[in-house]
Amino acid sequence: MREAGVPTPRGEPRDAMHIREILKRRQPCFSFEFFPPRTKEGAEQLYAAMVDLVPLGPSYVSVTYGAGGSTRELTHGLILRIHQHTGLTVVSHMTCVGATRGQIGEILQEYQQHGIENIMALRGDPPKGEASFRQPEGGFARAADLVAFIKTTFPGMGIGVAGFPEGHPETPNRLREMDYLKAKVDAGADYICTQLFFDNRDFYDFCERCEIAGITVPIIAGIMPVSSLKGMQRMAELALGARFPARLIKSLMRAKDDEYVERVGIHWATEQVRDLIDQGVGGVHFYTLNRSKATLQIYETLGLKNVSVSRG
Repeated sequence: MREAGVPTPRGEPRDAMHIREILKRRQPCFSFEFFPPRTKEGAEQLYAAMVDLVPLGPSYVSVTYGAGGSTRELTHGLILRIHQHTGLTVVSHMTCVGATRGQIGEILQEYQQHGIENIMALRGDPPKGEASFRQPEGGFARAADLVAFIKTTFPGMGIGVAGFPEGHPETPNRLREMDYLKAKVDAGADYICTQLFFDNRDFYDFCERCEIAGITVPIIAGIMPVSSLKGMQRMAELALGARFPARLIKSLMRAKDDEYVERVGIHWATEQVRDLIDQGVGGVHFYTLNRSKATLQIYETLGLKNVSVSRG
């Protein structure tokens, strides 16, 4: 990916896998999410994180689009680079924002030619400055439509979709929310990866509601530790929102500085992951923000793999 100048650390030699094969394993899968950097400094931060995290042998890594599809080309470049140089299974995010069926088909064709066969299909957030999503001319209105297109046109692709343990902000009717999720699964999704949450009870309730709705695909829990009070405020203000349990807020409010806040956030996330594993979760997806420290410490504390914490 020459645009961002990101060299790619080499992982253990192995063939990339289809997401369905990964999810068939009995043990929970662990995965990391990265975003394509726009600057040289961002590229260096991403590279440092990948140097630390790739040796942990994640089941897969995913790469996001920016808001409104603003980093589409950077995303594709990073996807290809990770696939070609690390041996990791990589999942590319794909959204309905600002793209026609033909353009999406061309991207999928290129991925297929390079042996990339896993997609996270999302409706996507509106571009900056726009209050709501608008269907592109010649494009898709819903994530379910995108899933159906991929499944029909590229049937060999593995497809993930998003789930919302705390509820989707645009769908206050929680019954209808599950209908929309069921439509994505029925269209051909292989698994669900949830948005971040801080109370595992929300996740377990979400899983039960999926079961009631007849949704039986694997559900992967999305985890992102709080790293600063500013970051906490930003998570609360995002369109997707975030509900912070009172116990977590009390601990964070006692913090004297962001270093303490980070320790509290990592401890809280570690206990979340410990409980999820104990309850037989299908997988945990770490939203890394292109940093390695929190994920490394969680791995080390829980004994997921012998690692040494070296970077922030």
